[in-house]
Amino acid sequence: MASTYPTDGTGAAQKNGVPPGKPLSVGSQMLDKGAQMLQSLKPIKQMTQHACTFALYGQDMSRQIQTHHFMTRINEDFLQCAVYDSDDSSGRLIGVEYIVSDRIFDTLPPDEQKLWHSHAYEIQSGLLVHPRVPEMVAKPELENLARTYGKFWCTWQTDRGDKLPIGPPSLMMSPQSMDLGVVKSELVKKRDDKYNISTDAIRGSRSGITGPERLNTMADYWRDHKKCLAIEVKSAEMKKMTIFP
Repeated sequence: MASTYPTDGTGAAQKNGVPPGKPLSVGSQMLDKGAQMLQSLKPIKQMTQHACTFALYGQDMSRQIQTHHFMTRINEDFLQCAVYDSDDSSGRLIGVEYIVSDRIFDTLPPDEQKLWHSHAYEIQSGLLVHPRVPEMVAKPELENLARTYGKFWCTWQTDRGDKLPIGPPSLMMSPQSMDLGVVKSELVKKRDDKYNISTDAIRGSRSGITGPERLNTMADYWRDHKKCLAIEVKSAEMKKMTIFP
């Protein structure tokens, strides 16, 4: 039987979106400062890009959120992203996205491809931007990203008021030009106002950016099949282990 979870963080809530817990003590602050000086934090320092875009919940595409992807390039065909709900110092880690080139994506089995979304429209429409980076500087990377596919799991639904990560992860979809995939104009305006940009103007400047030669139809599964993919938590038998004397 599938588990159900509160949609507003009930039972773990404080107002204004702050997770429940005691304020940082002086001791904790000193420990954090000391660790910051002594430890390398190498994986985090490999994050070299910040992209701001929008995502839609696969099981309810009327729920749309602004997302901030802090990206690490592993190689020319694979990137990994820590996804936050803002780029402020108080931003909360709400999920993870993996990005692969069309070359890699086409090698995945069909059941795996269903979990991924395309990025071509997201780039061409101007919805994905690199805040404060001039378009001419970002263009080579945008041309690469337009030919990629992503798998984005949201683990903390702060948009519905959850004060803690509640329930199973949700598979997220990318913006599209049709039907439920169209991003709400008020969300775009709010983002544009923050960064003093114009998505319409950016769209015009990207007219020469193309996506994959052939957009794989298994990605963006909802478009052709009108169904979503979601995780349900249920009891399962544990794998039995042999204990040797």
